[in-house]
Amino acid sequence: MKIAVIGAGPAGLAAAFDFARAGHDVSCYEASGQVGGLAGGFKAEGWDWSLEKYYHHWFQSDQAIHQIANDLGIQDKLLFPQPVTALFHEGRFYAFDSPISVLKFPGIPLLDRLRFGFVGLYLRLTSNWKKLEGYKAHDWLTRYLGKRAYQILWEPMLEGKFGEKYYKQVNMAWFWARIHARTRCLGTYTGGFQAFMEALAEGVRNQGGKIHLSEPVLNLEEVEGGKIQLKTPRGEETFDRVLTTSSPQVLQKTAPTLPAQYLEKIQELKSLGAVVLVLALKRPLGPGIYWYNLPKKAGFPFLCLVEHTCFISPEHYGGDHLVYCGDYVPEDHPYMKMTEEEVVEAFSPSLARINPDFSREWIKGAWLFRTPYAQPIPFQNHSNNIPQFQTPWKNLYWASMSHVYPWDRGTNFAVEMGRNVAREILA
Repeated sequence: MKIAVIGAGPAGLAAAFDFARAGHDVSCYEASGQVGGLAGGFKAEGWDWSLEKYYHHWFQSDQAIHQIANDLGIQDKLLFPQPVTALFHEGRFYAFDSPISVLKFPGIPLLDRLRFGFVGLYLRLTSNWKKLEGYKAHDWLTRYLGKRAYQILWEPMLEGKFGEKYYKQVNMAWFWARIHARTRCLGTYTGGFQAFMEALAEGVRNQGGKIHLSEPVLNLEEVEGGKIQLKTPRGEETFDRVLTTSSPQVLQKTAPTLPAQYLEKIQELKSLGAVVLVLALKRPLGPGIYWYNLPKKAGFPFLCLVEHTCFISPEHYGGDHLVYCGDYVPEDHPYMKMTEEEVVEAFSPSLARINPDFSREWIKGAWLFRTPYAQPIPFQNHSNNIPQFQTPWKNLYWASMSHVYPWDRGTNFAVEMGRNVAREILA
C-alpha cells in the first residue's frame, strides 16, 4: 500500500516505522523543521545534549518504549535514574515519592497516611478502570481518602492541572492511570529525547520510509475509489491509506468535508494548552529535588517546577542548571499571549520561594514554548466520547493524544497508540 502519515511525533513515527518494516510505501509529513512533535527538543551553544521543549520522562514500566528501542537496537541508550519528587505544604517541601516518604509526611495524621497508602495499593492492583471512569476523581478520592487528605495531597494537583473550571469533572479512571503503572525510577535517552526521536526517524528511513520536514498538510479529501488525496504546498498526492496524528482542531481544519456529525463529535473533545518557560541558571536552584508540585492556592503562578539538572547532570549542558516552569492553561489564557520577558517577569519571583538567595542575575538564558493542545480533559465515561481510529472515510485514520485515554499523554503511550493503529490498518 501507499501510506501517508501526518505528524512526525512519537505516534506518527512509530506507525511509519511499522508500515515501512512491513514493506509498504510510506511518506511521513511534518509541518515543523524537525521530528519529535511535542517530544522535540533544542540545543543551546555549549550543550552536548538536547533539552526537551516540554519536560518529558519515561517510567521504568513503559513497555512500549522498551519494545521499540529494542526493535531499533538502541536499548542500551535508555537511562533510568531515581530523582526526588517533592510536595509543597505550609511553606516547606517534603519528599513525596515513596511509601516511606508518605509515612513521614507531617501534613496529615498517621491514620490518613495509612489510608492514603491502602488507596494507592488498591489503584496499583486493580485493572478495572472502566468501572472507575463512571466516578469523578474529586468525589471518589474525597470519599475513600477522606476530605482532609484529599484536600492536602491530591486536590491541589488536580486543580493545578485542569483548572478550577474542569478539575472536579475529571473522571477517576484518568487518576487511576497515573497511579497504576508508574515507577520511582524515571527514564530518559542518552543525548535527550530529540536524539531518541532522531533515532526513530532514522529507523523509518532505514526501512525505506520517507520523511518530509517543513511540509504541512493543508487539506485532505476522499476521492474516487475511497482513496485519500493529500495536499501540501508542493502539490497534491493520492494515497491508499492516510493516518493523521493531529489535534482535533487540526483534523477539522484539514478535513472539513468529513461528515458533519463526526466533526461535531470531535468538537466536543475538550483540552488545555501548555506554557513552559525554560531557564538556564548559573547556580543550582534547589537542594537536589527534581520535581516540585506547586499548589496554585499557595500563590505560585504555575503548576510545576522541574529542575532538570537534578535528573541529568549539568555537565551535558555546558554547566548550565536548567529549570522548567510549566502550566496547563486554556487557549485564551494571558500566558498564551505574553512575551517571553513578561513570562520571565511573572514566573521568576516564585523561584525565590525555592531558594531565598535566588536573583534575576542567576538567569543566563530563557526559552518560552507554548502549544494549544497539550492535555485532553477526560469527563465521566469518557471512553464513550472518543471516536474509533478509523474515520467515516474508510481509508483515513486518526490517532491523537485524546486516544491514549485512560492513560495520560506521554511518549510511551503515543508510541503504543501509533503501533496499535498501524496494526489495525495493516490488518
